[in-house]
Amino acid sequence: MNIFRLSGDMTHLASVLVLLLKIHTIKSCAGVSLKTQELYALVFASRYLDIFTNYVSLYNTTMKLIFLGSSFSIVWYMRYQKIVRRTYDKDQDTFRHYILILPCLLLALVINERFTFREVMWAFSLYLEAVAILPQLVLLQRTRNIDNLTGQYVFLLGAYRALYILNWIYRYFTEPHFIHWITWISGLVQTLLYADFFYYYIQSWKNNQKLHLPA
Repeated sequence: MNIFRLSGDMTHLASVLVLLLKIHTIKSCAGVSLKTQELYALVFASRYLDIFTNYVSLYNTTMKLIFLGSSFSIVWYMRYQKIVRRTYDKDQDTFRHYILILPCLLLALVINERFTFREVMWAFSLYLEAVAILPQLVLLQRTRNIDNLTGQYVFLLGAYRALYILNWIYRYFTEPHFIHWITWISGLVQTLLYADFFYYYIQSWKNNQKLHLPA
């Protein structure tokens, strides 16, 4: 495992911990899109179908369990925990996320590395992950109010994808026959989507800095 892959995994893990900190400690999910969290839960559920049948390493299995468990626990808290669910902005989080699922599944059936159930679901998870952040980005644009923890969560997700691109570049030049077009293109699309968030995040940060300047 190279430093870019490890850094990407740790950044991804940090993003989850930041969101869990917000939900468990502050008892709030304000500014967080339940639609995006549901899509992520579906991403990990379809990607890690081999969790109990294909052992790679303790690290690999542990990370799979963490992302599966955390994604479903976040959805549960936002839907059913009495205090947390009252802070969910349902009126603003109206992106019809289910319209993303079928196109991703159809694309996976057509474009995959091998036409087997596991490989099709793997490709589906990649395509869906690429667009799963859309409801979150739409919610942030509508509210124009990015609190620190929510902003850090999305920022870390974007950093995780950027580090993974560096990981792919590194492996392309150091490993023979390392070519995975589906993974590369999906990851690039996902990273580009974060560019929109980074613009609003920087603008929000600048506005906050102006508010704290002495008159």
